[in-house]
Amino acid sequence: MEKLKIGVSACLLGQNVRYNGGHQLNHFIRDILGQYMDFVPVCPEVECGMSIPRETLRLVGNEDAPRLVTSRSGVDHTEQMQSWAEEKVKQLEREELCGFIFKKDSPSSGLYRVKVYSEQGMPRNVGTGMFARAFTRHFPLLPVEEEGRLNDGRLRENFIESVFVFKHFRDLIKASPSRGALVDFHTRHKLLLLAHSQEHYRRMGRFIAAMPEPAEEAYRQYGIHLAETLRVRTTAKKHCNVLLHILGYFKHELSPDEKQEVLETIEAYRLGEVPLIVPITLLNHYVRKFDQPYLRDQYYLHPHPLDLRLRSHC
Repeated sequence: MEKLKIGVSACLLGQNVRYNGGHQLNHFIRDILGQYMDFVPVCPEVECGMSIPRETLRLVGNEDAPRLVTSRSGVDHTEQMQSWAEEKVKQLEREELCGFIFKKDSPSSGLYRVKVYSEQGMPRNVGTGMFARAFTRHFPLLPVEEEGRLNDGRLRENFIESVFVFKHFRDLIKASPSRGALVDFHTRHKLLLLAHSQEHYRRMGRFIAAMPEPAEEAYRQYGIHLAETLRVRTTAKKHCNVLLHILGYFKHELSPDEKQEVLETIEAYRLGEVPLIVPITLLNHYVRKFDQPYLRDQYYLHPHPLDLRLRSHC
C-alpha cells in the first residue's frame, strides 16, 4: 500500500529538539504508524531560530491572541514565531499532508488546553499553540490530533480513520475530478459517514443528489462536508446502528440461528463485553460468503489496516 504523509512534531519522532536538548519519542507514532505513513517532522521553536537548549516559553495574555514569551526573562518571540509559521504553512502545502500530530501542552505546538498565563502569572488551560493555530487556520480540513489524546482508543481510531479517508479523497481529486466519481466515492463511504453522524450523513446525501456545477466546486463543497462529518465522534450506539443496518442486507440469507448470533455479538459490543472488531469480523464473513456487492465496497468494514488494531478496544 502506498504510504500517506502526515506532519508530526519532531520531538515525538525522537529528535533532540526540546528546550532541554531531549526528545519525547512516541513509539506508537514512529514504529506502528510509521509502517503506513511517511512523516514530515516540524519543530517550530528550533526552525524559527531558537537554540538548543533554550529557556522555556509560555503563552501570555489574551487567549485568542496571546504573546509567546520566555518564562524567566520575558523575552517576546511572538513576531518571530508568527512570521516563521506563516511561511512554514505555505511550504507544507507542497508536502500534500493528510494530517498532523501535535505535541500536547506545547506553547508552539499544543492543540488543546495549552496554558495561557495572565499578566499576574495565573495560568488557564484555554489556549492553542502558536504554530498549531496557524496550521489549523491554513489547513482547516486536515485531520489533526495531539499525541496524548491518541492514548484514547476511540480518539485514536477517529483520527487515523480520518487520515485514511482524506487520503482516499485526495487520490480521487488527482485521478478523476468528475461528478460520477464523486458519487461513487460517497457511495463507498456511506456507512462510515453514518457511524459518525446521521444528521451529517443525510445532509451529505442531499448534497450529492443536487451537487453544484462545475465538478471542481462540487468537490470543494463536498470536502468541507466530509471534514465536518469526520470530526463528529463515533459512539458504541452509532456503531450498533450501522451494524444492524448491515445485518438487514442478509435477512434472506441467514438462518435464524445465524441472525441471532450476530444480534448477540452486536449486543455484547454495546455492553462493552467485546470490541468492535468482533461483530465487524462476523459480518465481514457473511459479506464474503454471500458476495454482497454493496457491502463489499464499503470502507466502513475495512477503513484502515488491521495491524493497527484500532477496533480492538472495548
